[in-house]
Amino acid sequence: MSKIIKNQKRTNLRNNEYYDFQSIQDELYAKSLDGETFTDLMSKIISGNNILLAYRNIKKNTGSNTKGTDGKTIAHLARLQPDELVKLVTSKLRDYQPQRVRRVEIPKPDGRMRPLGIPTITDRLVQQCILQVMEPVCEAKFYKHSYGFRPLRSTKHAIARAYHLAQQANLHYVVDVDIKGFFDNINHGKLLKQLWALGIRDKSLIAVLSKLLKAEVEGIGIPEKGTPQGGIISPLLANVALNEFDHWISSQWEDMPTKTKYTGAMAQVNKVNKALKKSNLKEVYIVRYADDFKLFCRHHNHAKRIFEGAKLWLKERLDLEISPEKSKIVNLRKEYSDFLGIKMKVNLKGKVKDKKENRWVVKSHIGSKALKKILQSVREHAKAIQKPKTYGKTAVMRFNSYVIGIHNYYNCATHCSFDFSAIAFLTRSTLKNRLKPRKPKEKEPIPKYIKDMYGKSAQLRFVYNTPLIPIGYAQHQTQLNYPGYSVYKAEDREQVHANQKAVPIESLKYLVANLVRGQTAEYNDNRISLYVGQYGKCYVLGEPLDVNELHCHHKKPKAVGGSDRYQNLVIIHESVHRLIHATDNGTINGYLCNLKLNAEQLERVNKLRGQAGNKLIV
Repeated sequence: MSKIIKNQKRTNLRNNEYYDFQSIQDELYAKSLDGETFTDLMSKIISGNNILLAYRNIKKNTGSNTKGTDGKTIAHLARLQPDELVKLVTSKLRDYQPQRVRRVEIPKPDGRMRPLGIPTITDRLVQQCILQVMEPVCEAKFYKHSYGFRPLRSTKHAIARAYHLAQQANLHYVVDVDIKGFFDNINHGKLLKQLWALGIRDKSLIAVLSKLLKAEVEGIGIPEKGTPQGGIISPLLANVALNEFDHWISSQWEDMPTKTKYTGAMAQVNKVNKALKKSNLKEVYIVRYADDFKLFCRHHNHAKRIFEGAKLWLKERLDLEISPEKSKIVNLRKEYSDFLGIKMKVNLKGKVKDKKENRWVVKSHIGSKALKKILQSVREHAKAIQKPKTYGKTAVMRFNSYVIGIHNYYNCATHCSFDFSAIAFLTRSTLKNRLKPRKPKEKEPIPKYIKDMYGKSAQLRFVYNTPLIPIGYAQHQTQLNYPGYSVYKAEDREQVHANQKAVPIESLKYLVANLVRGQTAEYNDNRISLYVGQYGKCYVLGEPLDVNELHCHHKKPKAVGGSDRYQNLVIIHESVHRLIHATDNGTINGYLCNLKLNAEQLERVNKLRGQAGNKLIV
């Protein structure tokens, strides 16, 4: 199994189990695979569990603290009770009128600005509700080799597929296509027709999506086309828009039917390819990540024909134009082709054993633009570390996080070690002059995660008595093709993560069905998380809790400024809860007699009593 998949977080996947929505998504996916159509998706979208699940999925996103045009953030929704949150969404969807979208711009690597559209937090919640129901329907119809903004898939899977086509399949002519302003030029009418063709035929949902696409943008007005980058549902709609193109490309070769029906895994692929090569068809494969895609061909004349065909198809079918200066045919034997920050080509490595054909292997580096950006970022981080010591340690930690991030992303490049060595060389004088790093002292403590990853490096240095991760210490990791798992198949999910087994599923369903009245959506959601996180056990006693004995305690009472945040809550036994708040000595002694606490348990009770502002028990 792909190491990439094993290492990825599965938060949203587990969340679906908590709110008992996974079975509904699985059913939608299975029906969509069978070709069924859906005329009543809105009933699932406005269901209480779907709305509460949507709140859970968006609340931890960093973007949830970004204000929309109404000035509100996730904190506004967190104060609502669960029934109020459900009522808010259902009432809004009865006659959906999206609020104005806030427009912001962020810099692109090439120096230009990328426009983002930030919906209000309520509209983002609505979009998340729609996404959770639409995604399984669409996933069943999406092309297998599109990797952008899809569950369990990543940039590294796309890069691994590109490596495979260049190295194993010997497809060395690449058509690089750049669509002009893709997100800003998606045709609304065409997109809605594509959703209809995928089986989404709930007219009320189509009407909501139509209004969503026409949401007024601050300073721009009502858009005639495009879907704003920044909206939660925009990536899914972008994949819907290009899915038709994916399948058109695959129909030219990969999915072309043959007279003989072959069976078997690789044997089938090999036999089908052999049969198709006897025809006049042009061999072509597509690898796509959002609007960034490559078409791999075997011959230059085939690449030319495919290039012209793709350009014409995108214009006539999707009303999209390509950028002539950025779109071209690349011979990987002679020059590099950039893809997702990685530039790749193939080098000759002799002959294939027992065959007359040449053996080619992929050679890849960090892309030139990405390399330039990394150099700039390293120097900016060095300047930040140079500030007073009170800020310096924090800046070192940020530098370390940045280095780990770029190492994890670019280690798929075969020659990443050479690139990072070059970066280290080019930034050495900056780091040395500004920070004056020192070698680690004998037996000086190093955090475990740094020691495990970089402990063998002689380049490890200390700044402000804090280890500074060596940017030049990086090794290539072989990338595996995406194994084809779906998050909407129980057997596939078992290959990715273990199902939630920390607590009895019946107990979990009981908590979801019996939310605490008078408490906020934030409190009730965190109550569920804590119950699972504590394995259904009391924090003080360490014993499993019956759901009828379970109390969720505020460490710092709300009366004195405490919140419903996860960190301020703990799951405990009802009697322990009463002991924490008890002030009468007789009452305290009664609970102590019944509970029979040991020294460690009593210490935990006193800790909680102190946080609550009560006297410690001696």
